[in-house]
Amino acid sequence: MTAKLLAALAEAGVETESQFYIPAAVSLQERRLRALKHGDTFALFDHYGDIVPQRGTPEGLFHRDTRYLSRLELLLNGQRPMLLSSTIHDDNAMLAVDLTNPDIYDGDQLVLARNTIHVQRLKFIWRGACHERIAVRNFDNAPHEILMTLHFDGDFADLFEVRGQERARRGSRTRELLGDGQVAVRYRGIDGVMNTLVIRLTPVPEHLAELGAIYRLFLEPQAQKTVFLALGCGNAAEAAHTASADYFLSMTAARRALRSSVRRAAGVDSSNSLFNEMTTRAMSDLYMLVTETEHGPYPYAGIPWFSTPFGRDGLIAALFALWLDPTIAKGVLKYLAATQATAVDPDRDAEPGKILHETRGGEMARLREVPFGLYYGSVDATPLFVVLAGAYFERTGDLETVRSIWPNVEAALQWVDRFGDSDGDGFVEYNRHSENGLVNQGWKDSHDSVFHADGRMAPGPIALCEVQAYVYLAKRHAARMARRLDLADMAAELEQQADQLQSKFESMFWCEEIGSYALALDGEKKPCRVRTSNAGHALFAGIASDEHAARVADTLLQKEFFAGWGIRTLAASQARYNPMSYHNGSIWPHDNAIIALGLARYGFRDAAARLLTAMFEAANYMDLRRLPELFCGFARRRGKGPTFYPVACSPQAWATAAPFALLQATLGLSLDHRSGEIRFNRPRLPEFLDELHLRELRVAGRAADIEIRRHGADVSVNVIRRDGNIRVVVSH
Repeated sequence: MTAKLLAALAEAGVETESQFYIPAAVSLQERRLRALKHGDTFALFDHYGDIVPQRGTPEGLFHRDTRYLSRLELLLNGQRPMLLSSTIHDDNAMLAVDLTNPDIYDGDQLVLARNTIHVQRLKFIWRGACHERIAVRNFDNAPHEILMTLHFDGDFADLFEVRGQERARRGSRTRELLGDGQVAVRYRGIDGVMNTLVIRLTPVPEHLAELGAIYRLFLEPQAQKTVFLALGCGNAAEAAHTASADYFLSMTAARRALRSSVRRAAGVDSSNSLFNEMTTRAMSDLYMLVTETEHGPYPYAGIPWFSTPFGRDGLIAALFALWLDPTIAKGVLKYLAATQATAVDPDRDAEPGKILHETRGGEMARLREVPFGLYYGSVDATPLFVVLAGAYFERTGDLETVRSIWPNVEAALQWVDRFGDSDGDGFVEYNRHSENGLVNQGWKDSHDSVFHADGRMAPGPIALCEVQAYVYLAKRHAARMARRLDLADMAAELEQQADQLQSKFESMFWCEEIGSYALALDGEKKPCRVRTSNAGHALFAGIASDEHAARVADTLLQKEFFAGWGIRTLAASQARYNPMSYHNGSIWPHDNAIIALGLARYGFRDAAARLLTAMFEAANYMDLRRLPELFCGFARRRGKGPTFYPVACSPQAWATAAPFALLQATLGLSLDHRSGEIRFNRPRLPEFLDELHLRELRVAGRAADIEIRRHGADVSVNVIRRDGNIRVVVSH
């Protein structure tokens, strides 16, 4: 961010953290960019399939947190084509764009009438390269000569530069014609690392320069000509290799890989075609975001700003998808165990046993211009790691994996008790150790998200409501795992600690006057008596008493919270409420999904169904029926959809997985590997669903297809197919 912008914001009374604030000059929702991703590579295109340089937008081809390609523009006879259609395939494998020529004049004479030439662009990403097929067809009965121009360039901007952060120095960039229709753009960073973009055009264009190419296409009536474009990223050898890959072989491999990943998951379909579109897109988005690491699959947090492993995001997305596909959880656990902190490093907010917040691979991270190479500034990722480990074990019975990560579980628990509770009061607090770290380190990590009822910012160290709940649930899960590992004494101690924490939490966090739990305790142990969605996470973890859970549920569903599209992060009656803010009044799908799981835990199944309905109806107004990271918290108005948040990630992992958690909560669905049972506890279906089908739902190595039908307020559950000795148990 520029010093001028920072000064202007400060003068206007807007507080920012310069490393992390994302300036919003252009709404990403307005531009409705098209996203493709595979592995550590993603791209954002406009509707035309182009990348047109414009300040404040993140279009480009990115690889390992660096924007390699910053410009790609197709012109016909010097003019931009007209858009016919632009869509991502249902499986997210490919972007398909249909274009046609505008009316083209030579002086006052019309030389080419519109809708004569059709251009189809098909793009996909595979193994560090973006591949494109451009088919140009003449639908006229007369021949035409078309000049097709492609402009391209690479700026090699670090993702944090794209987000708005300025740098005092940058490396050097060169361009070179390689022959055979190839151009290389190279960037040597300040750290000496060389990145290369290889642009390969087939067939060789009539004219090729460092910044563009021209094809003179002679098209007979009804004839078509095809151009292939490959954009390879990485070091020199990687870029050359990936750019030389065959288009059709790469496309087949990319589709096959996606299908193979999705086949791991249980299938979901219903009697409602719009709901099917939402769940199909959510499933495709989830597996597009999942990257195969050396430790297993990991859902990268979101495009464009967070396409990298985030601890908290990966853990919650894996929890949401656990009933569908437990292999994601296994990959997340293995990855986070391998990157767990082992030493104190204040610059990275690292302490032994702490779980990763995020990791970055760009030049600014390598040079520590930003602290995120390996950064540990999350207070909640560590207990959530233990929660996911326990939930994964309950779902799968995979004792081998639990044994392999048990030292990491123990280290996480030790962090909770030692570093997390630095003052020994029984609660886990946070305070950043470096001025470059995050000020707030819960999931609401914007600078102004933790405050008192009068709007004053809460001084640290901060003990968040939901973090204590996660710690409680982590110790419950750890006790169960310890028992299976024949560690009975440890299990008993963990259960006792959980009981003590629950009692103390009720005593210190419950605020009768707001009918909810305090947002946090500040550094002086004073409660922040603010109505926030954080209290719903206490229900998710089971730390709330039955009486207080009912009060929280009632509070969260009142009009000041429930906006019609979901529950706001902050009630409309509270200080600092702003429905357009990041964390103080907006609506987050993952937050609503966690709350729904909490409501279901305490038996409020109809309330959970209400949240599922709200998110489904919101998705119906979203591009591609894709739930974004968040949207604004304005109250619902008849005939008007939800209001978009300008710089929300879309797709975003925990938002993508949220529909499946909402569905699980509504159905009261759980799976028990020990008994080989699929259980439905007081299941409900919302009014927009008459039938729901779960296919290949697996437990204990067996599978079943299940049909659920709604009969007014009741439902019936029928087993359509059974693989082996598997039981389906329904309790009402």
